[in-house]
Amino acid sequence: MPTSPVRADRTSSFAVAQGFQEFLETVTENEPLWNALARRATVPAELVDRVRAVPGSWHLLVLLEDWCGDAVNTVPILARLAELSPNLSMKVLRRDEHPALMDAHLTKGKRAIPVVMVLDQYFREVGWWGPRPRELQDWAASLGVALAKPDRYREIRRWYARDRGRATVDEVVDFVCGAAGRPEGCRAA
Repeated sequence: MPTSPVRADRTSSFAVAQGFQEFLETVTENEPLWNALARRATVPAELVDRVRAVPGSWHLLVLLEDWCGDAVNTVPILARLAELSPNLSMKVLRRDEHPALMDAHLTKGKRAIPVVMVLDQYFREVGWWGPRPRELQDWAASLGVALAKPDRYREIRRWYARDRGRATVDEVVDFVCGAAGRPEGCRAA
């Protein structure tokens, strides 16, 4: 879920992070799924236009692991958004290699990924999003906990398949707009 500004300098973390394509070359868990979702990822034009309307340059720094089902369903669409938006870049770090950074972004006291840190043009963290879109996170925390783990994860996968990344991109774009001083949202000029 989006959080309030922290203003931590993430310059060095962003500098050592991998580009998304470079990360894909190192994936061992869920490799076919990562590659398929990366190939098929599309972003609605209106969301790309909203990001392009944000003044300044912005960066997404993502903590993830290749075994994470939420990451495989959200990060490829964010990578496509960054690819299509000249004022947005994205890099990734493996959570297990950066425990201090992960511990600064706990979800209800737990290490939940992915974590998408939103950085301004100076690589200061202005907040973060994760680990799931709000609607799915609310379902998982309420109705989803009553299901056996295999059934819960099957329902989560179905939700992601229906949503096709729309909720993730919409929430992250809203967050970037708010960080840019446009909490009502960014609209193309």
